Amino acid sequence: MENQSEFVQFLIQAKKNTYAGDGTLSAPSRPASKDLMFKQGDYLYIDTYLGSLDFIGEEAVWYRQEPLWAMNYYGMMLTDVVPEGFSQCLKGALLNAPLDAPFRGPNHFQEGVFEYTCQWKGDLDQFVGTEQIFNSGKAIYQLTFHGGRLRYIVE
Repeated sequence: MENQSEFVQFLIQAKKNTYAGDGTLSAPSRPASKDLMFKQGDYLYIDTYLGSLDFIGEEAVWYRQEPLWAMNYYGMMLTDVVPEGFSQCLKGALLNAPLDAPFRGPNHFQEGVFEYTCQWKGDLDQFVGTEQIFNSGKAIYQLTFHGGRLRYIVE
């Protein structure tokens, strides 16, 4: 990645202006998908996902219209009822993504009775991780994610 610092700043801004920041949905790219988009300068970010209680999606970043970086994720609620305050905890954690690993949220985030944890291996070039949310100590949500930099064959 040529300018990693610029990319990280953009990625964090994109997350703050889309799902984590209650961004506006854009036109769906596929039947029943939810899509969120953020553009700034030469960068474009699109997060698209399917489902609700159990869901799958992808975040991708383009630079000058060339795909640069992407992350896939699959998450699920471990309970049939989403407790009040859950979304605020998840979005609060995502709004606090660390600069050195801006994939999801920080290692630990607490909001009231909710505790968010996130572990990962790797860096922006290649990573894999999991996040969980606990309600009063009981696991109620989990998500796995992986992704990294996109490279191309030079012809």
